[in-house]
Amino acid sequence: MTAPFGQAGTAKYVQLTTFRNDGTPVATPLWAALDGDKLVMWTVTDSWKVKRIRRNPEVLVQACDARGKKAFGDIVKGTAEIQDAGGTERTRKAIAKKYGILGWITVKGSQLRRGDGGTIGLAITPRE
Repeated sequence: MTAPFGQAGTAKYVQLTTFRNDGTPVATPLWAALDGDKLVMWTVTDSWKVKRIRRNPEVLVQACDARGKKAFGDIVKGTAEIQDAGGTERTRKAIAKKYGILGWITVKGSQLRRGDGGTIGLAITPRE
């Protein structure tokens, strides 16, 4: 069985594309980690991408560079789920584990600055 997320499952940065009301795609580079059969990401709770996902959970993911300018690998269609507090904490741990000390410092710094509710986890399930 091949990895459902291809290079996006192991890349340092992943471009998450969400869609506006009119269907315009909006791509954002994020850290991501595999958690079982899902690709998890972590972002600010009141970000526009979260608002777009609440309205339309269909997303695209693709490996990219840190700025999201150079994407590579296959584009994977998926469905995003906004995680609850337990899922968000699991995502924080997965990000900290994948990105090492820098990931841990970033997650903890964000928790100190924004509190536990200031960021939220996203879980992407690939579509067939």
